[in-house]
Amino acid sequence: MSTMATEIVGFFLTVSGWILVSSTLPADYWKVSSVDGTVITTATFWSNLWKTCVTDSTGVSNCKDFPSMLALDAYIQVCRGLMIAAVFLGFLGATLALLGMKCTRVGGSETTKARLAVFAGFQFILCGLCCATACSIYAHRITTDFFDPLFVAQKFELGAALFIGWAGSVLCILGGSIFCLSLSTGSSFRVHHKHGERSKTASSLQRELLEPPRQFGRNAYV
Repeated sequence: MSTMATEIVGFFLTVSGWILVSSTLPADYWKVSSVDGTVITTATFWSNLWKTCVTDSTGVSNCKDFPSMLALDAYIQVCRGLMIAAVFLGFLGATLALLGMKCTRVGGSETTKARLAVFAGFQFILCGLCCATACSIYAHRITTDFFDPLFVAQKFELGAALFIGWAGSVLCILGGSIFCLSLSTGSSFRVHHKHGERSKTASSLQRELLEPPRQFGRNAYV
């Protein structure tokens, strides 16, 4: 696969992952209430990084926003910061990738475009790591409370938003790695190609020096 095609595949992977990461930040179901031993669910409790809600059997939801950022639990503040950083890094990576890809006509010289593409790949990898860390911290808190026999408050289970965030993180990390590896492969190919041309020129010159001079007769140019 050519370097241009590899960049296009990496770009679609990273942009798809960034879209999933961005949709995870405002998603509702980061955690949902666990239902154990009941047949009919009369109310569903769910929460995310911004509010906590309860939905009754008729589908009506009553939500309460978190009153103060400073009064929040530390893990929610950390998850908020990591998710916002992931969205920003993904946007920066997409912009730099558009400038650095070979199929675009902006970005400057080939060397400058290669540097921009490599930097975009690192931005996407950081984006995926930030989102994966935030989802893992949130999931660890949920599982710790769920399996704690001394925890008597409402217990929750992992919500769909966490799995969406993990999927987006994998796509961002995979696409960013493809960006970096494809550019390094292309650079090594160019180096070997130039080295081969240099060796070919040297061997041709050596062959010309070793060849005996041609003898032309008196009437050769007549």
